[in-house]
Amino acid sequence: MPVPTSIPTPIPIPTRTPTPMANPMPTPVPVVETAASGGDRAEELGRELDRLRAEVIAARGPDDAHYIRTVIAVQRGCEVGGRLALTVSLVPPAWVAGTALLAVAKTLENMELGHNILHGQWDWLGDPAIHSTTWEWDFATPADAWKRTHNHLHHTYTNVVGRDRDLGYTILRMSADQPWRPHHLLQPLYTALLAPVFEWGIALYDLEVDAVPSGRKSVRSLLGDVTSLARKAVHQAAKDYLLFPLLAGPSALPCLLGNVTASAARNVWAHTVIFCGHFPGDVETFNEERIDSESRGEWYLRQIQGSANIEGGPLLHLLAGNLSHQIEHHLFPDLPSNRYAQLAPQVREICERYGLPYVTGPLWRQYASMWGRVLRHVLP
Repeated sequence: MPVPTSIPTPIPIPTRTPTPMANPMPTPVPVVETAASGGDRAEELGRELDRLRAEVIAARGPDDAHYIRTVIAVQRGCEVGGRLALTVSLVPPAWVAGTALLAVAKTLENMELGHNILHGQWDWLGDPAIHSTTWEWDFATPADAWKRTHNHLHHTYTNVVGRDRDLGYTILRMSADQPWRPHHLLQPLYTALLAPVFEWGIALYDLEVDAVPSGRKSVRSLLGDVTSLARKAVHQAAKDYLLFPLLAGPSALPCLLGNVTASAARNVWAHTVIFCGHFPGDVETFNEERIDSESRGEWYLRQIQGSANIEGGPLLHLLAGNLSHQIEHHLFPDLPSNRYAQLAPQVREICERYGLPYVTGPLWRQYASMWGRVLRHVLP
């Protein structure tokens, strides 16, 4: 939910009457004991997190600008190098190098650039080339559709059953509160099949076809979105699977294979990072009553309980678009992503002090936990 970050004020979030927190961790000063004390503690939590946010906004400056422009330069260098290598990819080492460089370029563009720029994290620079209103990413979903379904719906209603469509992307059952359907018996299969074509699955999902029968979306609006998606899909497919292979001449077929492989690698990685940040077994889901008159502090509380981090080194965080700091991203979606590593220890300390779970772990553990959740909800 991008906001005008030149004004260090919190993003507006609905208010609600307090309800007890699900499964609070033992602590001398629990966030929720009763409706009154719980609400007060949630608001104290909110004020602490607001202060962290304000501190980062006040500290943004040349170092942050240098970071994002460096990432852009590296991404473009990898893409140019990869494209050039694939033009001579009849030579096997050139194919390997070109495919690897292109996969890295696509990953950086999607994860650290596209996703975060579209959140408005860099709008404060005033640079139209790095602005959420002008950036169109190397991904099948048009930027405007992504901002509607992801920035607004998902980040507002994180893990709320019936409101957050990203909770299972309308095809997966990831909570006992979601109704069971016979097709969920196959969800391990289509979870795996979704990974290499993730960008196309998300593009179809972002059409929100399921909203038409209920009247939440008009047929006219759907037709407009289909047109936008078709235009973007043709552009993506023509660029990667027609134009560059043709430019490679004698290396057309290995170049095509390199483009397909790089895109698939990017999709599998994006699928892995996103699923590990949202669906490990310790991540909570919520019913709609939870968000009735939800306050800002209670919205923060839900973001913490509904997200998970991935532990790793700087390279993992960079290639993950810093979504390995998923908790911090859900708390502060419009802050520069390079600041999440700085915020993480402070957020974790706050969680420990308030007795809140801070779900984190290495990639292999979060990935295994995510698959455990997929398998657990196969049956009613």
